[in-house]
Amino acid sequence: MTEPLWSPDGENLVIHGDNVAALSRLPDASFQLIYIDPPFNTGRVQARQTMTTVRTAGGARKGFQGRSYETVKGLLYSYDDSFADYWEFLEPRLEEAWRLLDDTGTLYLHLDFREVHYAKVVLDALFGREHFLNEIIWAYDYGARAKNKWPAKHDTILVYVKNPKTYFFDNAEVDREPYMAPGLVTPEKVALGKLPTDVWWHTIVSPTGKEKTGYATQKPEGILRRIIHASSAPGDWVLDFFAGSGTTGAVAHKLGRRFVLMEQNSQALEIIRARVPGATHIE
Repeated sequence: MTEPLWSPDGENLVIHGDNVAALSRLPDASFQLIYIDPPFNTGRVQARQTMTTVRTAGGARKGFQGRSYETVKGLLYSYDDSFADYWEFLEPRLEEAWRLLDDTGTLYLHLDFREVHYAKVVLDALFGREHFLNEIIWAYDYGARAKNKWPAKHDTILVYVKNPKTYFFDNAEVDREPYMAPGLVTPEKVALGKLPTDVWWHTIVSPTGKEKTGYATQKPEGILRRIIHASSAPGDWVLDFFAGSGTTGAVAHKLGRRFVLMEQNSQALEIIRARVPGATHIE
């Protein structure tokens, strides 16, 4: 039997290598929160490994839904061949995410307009529709603007929970926002601010700001701070297996959470080392 890479009694961990192989060596139900920001299938060259998975109808995992899941996947594949390639890349990793989530845990899947509509249909089959919690729209206003269509200025974060009856969500810890029409509420409410909705207005990482690492797809700490505050408590374990520049680990560390990061890009690993010193690294 393959030795586990890590246990919840261990230290913060950064793994350099293929995330499918590494995920399979982590113990079940170990993570309160999983956030992933995978490649967006933009058409640029990506190094992908096709995986084959085998299921049996009536298996132990509630939410995979046996033949109905296979039917949904088949319909999507017949509709768009390019998505079939992408899903063969992403599917086995999301199956591992389901296995690794604690019963109170939450998955945040960060995508853009190219794949999110497909991904939601398949995740409904993979996790179960009743496990869908939110579709978060992260809206920003920076960069080039299209002249012949509405400029694309948002990403989508799909939120699914392991168990819709027991999942953890702490809105008291989430940062509050100014009211858009403060004259319609009391001064006390204006001073307190309002809880965010499922539309988050937040700038991208500033090209000249302190957060900037130089990593092309770096996400702002404010987005991860809101996610980690809402769906984990101090001391909980957070997993990000497309770690990129390490924003998840950096924010988790600041907020007193523990983390496991995975990344295959050597340049990204150097950035992670600088942002989260003290973590154990496995090559």
